[in-house]
Amino acid sequence: MLSIENLNKTFNIQILNNIQVHGCSNVSFKVDSGQFFALAGSSGKGKSTVLKCIYRTYLPGSGHIWYDSANYGRIDLACAPERILLDIRSREMGYVSQFLNVIPRVSAIDLVMEPIIVRNGVSHANARERACNLLEKLHIPHELFNAYPATFSGGEQQRINIARAIGWKPRLLLLDEPTASLDAKSINQVLNLLSELRGQGTTMVGIFHDQEIMNKTASQTYTL
Repeated sequence: MLSIENLNKTFNIQILNNIQVHGCSNVSFKVDSGQFFALAGSSGKGKSTVLKCIYRTYLPGSGHIWYDSANYGRIDLACAPERILLDIRSREMGYVSQFLNVIPRVSAIDLVMEPIIVRNGVSHANARERACNLLEKLHIPHELFNAYPATFSGGEQQRINIARAIGWKPRLLLLDEPTASLDAKSINQVLNLLSELRGQGTTMVGIFHDQEIMNKTASQTYTL
């Protein structure tokens, strides 16, 4: 489904006289459909940079990101037109960051429901049922479903972030430290949900600093 070829990304640091910092260098790997592919390596090696290049929040400096799109066929995400890229994000590709960046005055339940309605085209009632089910599995108290993001702890925000990303069952899911701020009980539930999602056909590329979690989850690992 995904083939990365000689991916490079550098950053120009203006406050340091435009010195160049390498985000990632000569990264190449392939991800088969249905696989959970883990990116490993010490902090600062460029794991998050690779994910952001795939999602194209970072524009790669050079290299190719070949993706087998359900709607566009084989396409290079490194140079795909913005219109096509946005459509792929909307209909095929999900992303879980370490932070919940959302509109402050939107409730937790609405945050999870919105992509399910937009991307799956289901009714409001069906989307709410699916969203409630996910939030319950992730141990978000029912009385807080209508609360705003600022109400929640960091771990709760991360669980809402995960529910929002997986509720619509994307074809490709990118995960940047999805369990970093979670307790052991929540981590196990997240891993169970990701396993269910993979069983339904979602391909995943993820970053886990915890070696034990990575060993439990990944079907293949690439070390930067």
